[in-house]
Amino acid sequence: MKYNFVTIEGNIGAGKTTLAHLLSKHFNARLILEEFADNPFLPKFYDNPQQYAFPLELFFMAERYKQLKDLLQTKDMFQHVTISDYLFTKCLLFAKVTLADEEFRLYQKLFDIINPQIVQPELLIYLHAPVNKLQENIKKRNRGYEQSIPNDYLFSLQQTYTQYIKQHNIKTLFIDASNADFLSNEQHLQTIIDALDKEYDDGQHYISLP
Repeated sequence: MKYNFVTIEGNIGAGKTTLAHLLSKHFNARLILEEFADNPFLPKFYDNPQQYAFPLELFFMAERYKQLKDLLQTKDMFQHVTISDYLFTKCLLFAKVTLADEEFRLYQKLFDIINPQIVQPELLIYLHAPVNKLQENIKKRNRGYEQSIPNDYLFSLQQTYTQYIKQHNIKTLFIDASNADFLSNEQHLQTIIDALDKEYDDGQHYISLP
């Protein structure tokens, strides 16, 4: 492993948490997982997005900030590698999709104050999957409040993620996760493990799964 801090990102249902668990086990890495279930506004948001989008995104930003700040500032003598299943910038990307213009401008001001205090990952793994694959994965994991997520919402998030990665010179492994099965296909997982043993320049590097 060439990196001390790796973040996995992707759309809802892309397989971020599954891959984070597997990589942390392989590398004996400290694992940071998003605590989305603690957000009391999440089920309400899916029922009424306009009313609950702003408190939803504020809660997520506060929780992500606290979690990343606490964990990344605490040294672990036995685990030198950290793997997370979310990028702090995710706050801004989701807010861009969910919030009205005036709310987003206010939210961005708060984000810009907080973001410089967060340690950024050395490498981003981005899992890209088509919306139909995302919906398939969402149905499999069977969280009740997610079952009615519209395709348009997932597509908007997809566009926002890819646009952000293209516009910012982030060192990114862009993975085509259309047929990814990290749990059952050892070759898929091994491809990611092998990729993490290489040095990359800034920008996007495309990895194909066998």
